[in-house]
Amino acid sequence: MNDKIFMDGILRGRVAFVTGGGTGITGGVARAFAEAGASVALVSRKLEHLEPAARAINDGRASNPNMGEALPVVADVRNFEQIEEAVLATSSRFGKIDIVVNGAAGNFLAPAEALSPNGFGTVVDIDLKGTFNVCRAAFAQLKEHRGQILNISATLHYLGTPMQLHVSAAKAGVDALTRNLAVEWGRYGIRVNGIAPGPIEDTEGMTRLVPEPIKEKLRKNIPLGRFGRISDIETAALFLCSDAATFINGAMLVVDGGQWLSAARML
Repeated sequence: MNDKIFMDGILRGRVAFVTGGGTGITGGVARAFAEAGASVALVSRKLEHLEPAARAINDGRASNPNMGEALPVVADVRNFEQIEEAVLATSSRFGKIDIVVNGAAGNFLAPAEALSPNGFGTVVDIDLKGTFNVCRAAFAQLKEHRGQILNISATLHYLGTPMQLHVSAAKAGVDALTRNLAVEWGRYGIRVNGIAPGPIEDTEGMTRLVPEPIKEKLRKNIPLGRFGRISDIETAALFLCSDAATFINGAMLVVDGGQWLSAARML
């Protein structure tokens, strides 16, 4: 897919540190980056999520010599020391880090009156605190190599979204962190941007969190008439992390087919 849209090797020579890189949206982004020539560190709490994704990338190098190498790294984004170790392992293996993609996330459905403080805090710790931990741990590498950060957010907090208070609060924080770091770290040549995906049909979250009777109503509310796919996020991520976007900083790119704009009518 990517070589049909972008020229070959647009990320050749780059090194990307991708949290949540074994599965889902950021698993797709990591593979797309590798196909574009970048070496990628896939970071997650569980090795069983990482090994198949890393193996698929590394096996793909046999047929695609321009494909980057994948390194699985076990670390919990909530633990700053573990992330520091993961950053060190990545820079030791590949020599540097140019790109950070924050995609580790937690989610479940819960009405606010039934949401426990622990449940709320866990999602905020993964999505928001984890994003900060990774950015902070990778700062020295990003400053040295004039790198960039791509944060995966959401559109849930643009309007009130039932059953998603915890995630909405965390992602609103991620958006604020994105803009503030873009302002503070721009002086070092570090670009900080985000992508806010809408409903992405080929994800585990879509299967687990959206009941079947709701899906058709949700699809009809998307102006482009379809759900997004992981490939839609991959191409957006490749654009923002390529040299085509060198003057884009502090942006939140919504990739949802226009869904959130019409969501008020659905609510």
